[in-house]
Amino acid sequence: MCGIVGVLCLKRFSVLVNSTKIMADKISHRGPDDAGYLFFHTSTRHKNKVSFYQNLKDQNFQGNLQDIESQSVISELNSHDYDLYMGHRRLSILDISNAGHQPMSDLAKNIWLTYNGEIYNFKELRLELELLGHRFKSNTDTEVIIYSYIEWGIDCISKFNGMFAFSLYDNRKKRMYLVRDRYGIKPLYYTLTPEKTLIYASEIKSILEYKEYKNGIDKEALLEYFTFQNIFTNKTLNKNIKLLEAGHYIEVDLLNPSDKLKNIKYWDFDFSEPETVKDEQEYIEELERLFKQAVQRQLIADVEVGSYLSGGMDSGSIAAIASQKMPWLKTFTIGFDLRSASGLELSFDEREKSEYMSYLFKTEHYEMVLKSGDMERCMKDFSYHLEEPRVGQSYPNYYAAKLASKFVKVVLSGAGGDELFAGYPWRYYKIVNSSSFDDYIDKYYLFWQRLIPNNLIHKVFSPIWKDVKGVWTRDIFSNVFKNQNLSNTPTESINNSLYFEAKTFLHGLLLVEDKLSMAHSLETRVPFLDNDLVDFAQKIPVKMKLSNLDNIVNMNENEIGKLQKTNDGKIILRKAMKKHVPDDISWAIKKGFSSPDSSWFKGESINFVKAKLFNKNANIYNYMDYSVVNKLIQEHLDGKQNRRLFIWSLLNFEEWHNIYA
Repeated sequence: MCGIVGVLCLKRFSVLVNSTKIMADKISHRGPDDAGYLFFHTSTRHKNKVSFYQNLKDQNFQGNLQDIESQSVISELNSHDYDLYMGHRRLSILDISNAGHQPMSDLAKNIWLTYNGEIYNFKELRLELELLGHRFKSNTDTEVIIYSYIEWGIDCISKFNGMFAFSLYDNRKKRMYLVRDRYGIKPLYYTLTPEKTLIYASEIKSILEYKEYKNGIDKEALLEYFTFQNIFTNKTLNKNIKLLEAGHYIEVDLLNPSDKLKNIKYWDFDFSEPETVKDEQEYIEELERLFKQAVQRQLIADVEVGSYLSGGMDSGSIAAIASQKMPWLKTFTIGFDLRSASGLELSFDEREKSEYMSYLFKTEHYEMVLKSGDMERCMKDFSYHLEEPRVGQSYPNYYAAKLASKFVKVVLSGAGGDELFAGYPWRYYKIVNSSSFDDYIDKYYLFWQRLIPNNLIHKVFSPIWKDVKGVWTRDIFSNVFKNQNLSNTPTESINNSLYFEAKTFLHGLLLVEDKLSMAHSLETRVPFLDNDLVDFAQKIPVKMKLSNLDNIVNMNENEIGKLQKTNDGKIILRKAMKKHVPDDISWAIKKGFSSPDSSWFKGESINFVKAKLFNKNANIYNYMDYSVVNKLIQEHLDGKQNRRLFIWSLLNFEEWHNIYA
C-alpha cells in the first residue's frame, strides 16, 4: 500500500521540477517508509543528462533519483519529445527490505512502475513467470506486475486478484498506462491540462501542488453530490480533475499522442441469473470455501494483520476465519456514547456483540467510544484527508483507522458483503413491481436523492442555477445502467439494483475507506472483493439471497412503502457462515455503521452546527441560498425531519472549501 504521483508532458514542455517532490511528499501519510523519484527526459533539449540530475540533487531531493539508461531514446524520438516524472511513497507490507523500492524497473530498465496496492495471487503468478524464464530480484508483488506485463502485455491486469492503482511506462513501445483495479478499491486521479500535460496521483491534493494545474470548483459535480451524497460520474469537486473509473485503464501512445486520453474498460460487474440453477446446498458449500479462501489470501503480509469487528455478520465472519489462521488476532471496534440518543439510534452501539465475538474467536480486542464532540474535533483533519465529500457520515471510520493503526499496519474490512449478497432488501423491494425500465429508474432515482429532492434543488442552488440548470441528475442516474439488461422482471430489477449499488454506493464506501485508513498509514483489505468470490456471488440466484421476494412481488405499492429494515437479505451468506458466526449475529437485522448524529446535531452539537451553517458568510452560500438551506436545517433542529445527512454534507463541504477551493 502506497501513494503514487506523476507528470507526463506531451508537447515539449518540461516537467516543473520545483513542483514534483512536494507532490509525493504531500501524501507521505500513504507511504512513510520510503520515497522514490524518477525523471525521464527524451528531448534534444537535455543533452547533458548527468549535469541535469546533479542539479536536482542539489535541490535537496530525497530518495533515489534514477535515470533510464537507454542509448537510443534521444536519436529515436527527437520529433516526439516528452518529459516524464514518476514519484512514489512506500508503505512496506510485502518484502519490507530496500528491494521493494519504487519506481521499480525490470533488469533492462525498459519497464518502469509505480504501484499502490496488493496482488494477493502474486506468488502463483511469479511461479508461472519463473517457469517461462523470468528471474526476480525481490519478493514483492511489484516486480510480478512488471514481468507479467512483459510476458502478457497490458492484458496482464485480468490475471491480478487484488487491489491496485499503478502507472507503468514502457520504454520499448513508448507507451504510458494508468490502471485501476476492478472494483475501485484504490483511487487514482488525473487531469490533462490545456498544455497537454497529464498529471496523476493517488490523491487530489498532490495534483493541486503542480503549478500548471488551475484550480476551480466543478459546479455540476457539486449538484451531483448534493443530490446523491455521492458522485456517480468520474468528476470531482475540483474542476477538470477526474477519477479513473474502476475496471478501466488509460493508454497513452507517446509516439502519436492524442489531444484526448484513450480510456479503456477491461472489466465490469455482471449480476445475472445462472443458466442452470444448482441445489442450494451446493451454493452454500462453495460460498463457504471461496470465502475462507479469500480471507486466507488476504492475510499474506510481512507485517501484522488485524481486523475490524463491528458487531455485524460481515466483519464477524472475516474475524472468525482469520482468527483460525492467526491466533490472538487483533480486532477493533468503534462504539458510541448513547446517553443523549433516541429512537433507532439507541441500537447504534454494537460493542456488546463485538466483545461477545471477540470472546468466541479469542481475539485481542480494542475499542474506542465516540462522543458528540469527537465529530467537531476531527472535522478539519477528516476533510483534509477525505478530500472530496462522499457517502455517509464517515468520521467514525476515521477514528476506527486511527485506533487500528496504533497496533497493526494492515486491517481487514467487511465492505462489499451487502452489495454482493443483497444486504439492503428494503431498497430493492421499492422497485420489484416496476411496469417498465423507465418506471424502475423513476422509483429508484427518487429513493437515491439522499440530500435534496428534485422539487427543491433549483431553490437551494439558485445562486449558481444558471451554470447548472442544464444538468439532469436523473440522466446521470440512468447512465449508470447504460450497459445493463433493461428487462422488467422482479429478479432482473434486483440484479440491476445490485449492479447499481456496486458501481456507486460501494465505490463511494471504498474511496472513503482508502482515504481515511491511509490518513493513518494503515492498509485496509476487503476479502469480500476477492475475484473468485465476486465472480461466484454475482451468479447466485436472487431467490437464494432474498427470502421474502415472492411475498413482496404480490404486495401493493403502499404495503411495500411501509417496510422497514429486515433480515430478509444475504440469506445464502448467513447459511454459509452458520458454522462460524453465532445465530444471533448472523441472523440479526441489518444495521449500518453510523453514529447518533441525528440527536447530537440538535443536542450537544447544536452550537457547532449553528456557528458553521447559520453564518451568512459561510462558503456554502456562494453556491446555495441561505434562507432555503437554513429552513431545511431548522426542520431537523425542530424534530420535524431527519436531515442529518444533509447537515453533515454541508459541514463537510464547508470545511472542504476552506482547504481545497
